[in-house]
Amino acid sequence: MLGDRVNPGREVFLIYPSLGKRGQSGWRGSSREGRMGMVLRAAVLLGSLLHCSAFLDLSGPSEIKGVWKESITLPCAYVPVEDLVQQTLTWTVVHNEGSGTIFRRDDSGDHVLLSEYRNRVSIPKDAPGNVSLLILSLEISDRGTYTCQVTWRDSNNSLIAKEITTSLEVVKVAATKPIIRAGEPGLTLPAGASTSLTCEAGGSPPISYRWFRSGPAGKAELLSTGAELAWPSLRPSDSGTYFCEAQNRAGAGAVQRSDAVQLTVTDLPITAATPESGVGYPGKNETVHDFQRTGLSLFLVILIAVVCGAVVFLVISLIICIRKPKDAQVYDVKFHNLKAAASSSTGHYEEPISATENRYVMELGENKVSEEVNNVSDSVANAQESEYEVGDTS
Repeated sequence: MLGDRVNPGREVFLIYPSLGKRGQSGWRGSSREGRMGMVLRAAVLLGSLLHCSAFLDLSGPSEIKGVWKESITLPCAYVPVEDLVQQTLTWTVVHNEGSGTIFRRDDSGDHVLLSEYRNRVSIPKDAPGNVSLLILSLEISDRGTYTCQVTWRDSNNSLIAKEITTSLEVVKVAATKPIIRAGEPGLTLPAGASTSLTCEAGGSPPISYRWFRSGPAGKAELLSTGAELAWPSLRPSDSGTYFCEAQNRAGAGAVQRSDAVQLTVTDLPITAATPESGVGYPGKNETVHDFQRTGLSLFLVILIAVVCGAVVFLVISLIICIRKPKDAQVYDVKFHNLKAAASSSTGHYEEPISATENRYVMELGENKVSEEVNNVSDSVANAQESEYEVGDTS
């Protein structure tokens, strides 16, 4: 029995009978049934091996590098086959701290067996064929050799196992040149607005940041530490040139400096401001701003306006209800004066015309009013003549 490797790395062999100088006579001496049975067995074995090698290969890199304090995925995947069911999955490691099983998945669920990897490793659940291992917050002690092993069960209850190994190296990366990112309004803003600048750098954490403002003669003024430099309310004096520096413990502690940016603050004030953000924009909410300056709330001003309007409406309604028509007042005055004159000339006192008589005169038409006036004039004349006659007789 001899073997030839079909594909390097798959360890699948073809099996066939050996032939020598007596091969032909040997074949002639065997029975037809024996030869047919051998061919069938070889065909079944060959088909099974080809099937397994074609569909049950785990794929993944042999070496991979990860950055200290960052996350990394160790790839391991296969092509699912309908007749094969995954039974178990295990990830093991061999490193300076020892060896052991990190992760195991079976019918009872997922299990993290090494304490130093708890809450730091996971494997996708809803991606058939993807059994890659995700490791969070890499430590230097995580470097080592990791093995991914998968076991399947076929329709005949036979178990088939495959595995691959990956060597993981954990490195520290020095901080990269930082980049300054400005807020949405940009780098030119009016006085009173709020804004911030953010310094971003790559590399192994932790990364420390410092902010500077360029001064005269090339001197730099240290403003603050931290990734963000913020202004709650800008002033024109905040205009200037700013830059940041980034540094970590990798790369011999080299300091990386960003490009400088120019911040410009204009003299235009903010005319309105919202209590939540403190940021205002010209021409927005000017009415609300005026109310705030006078110390009155918008609700109080509206209430005062409604009360004043109601009072004015009530006064106007009362005036309209009790006011008399202008023409009726003229006729009443004229008629009353004539009656008073007639009474004074005869020496008799007459009571004033009541409001009922005034309304009666108003209900008469224009012709009736003129007739009443003429009658009163005649009576006055007759009264004067009678007085004159009485005087002569005496």
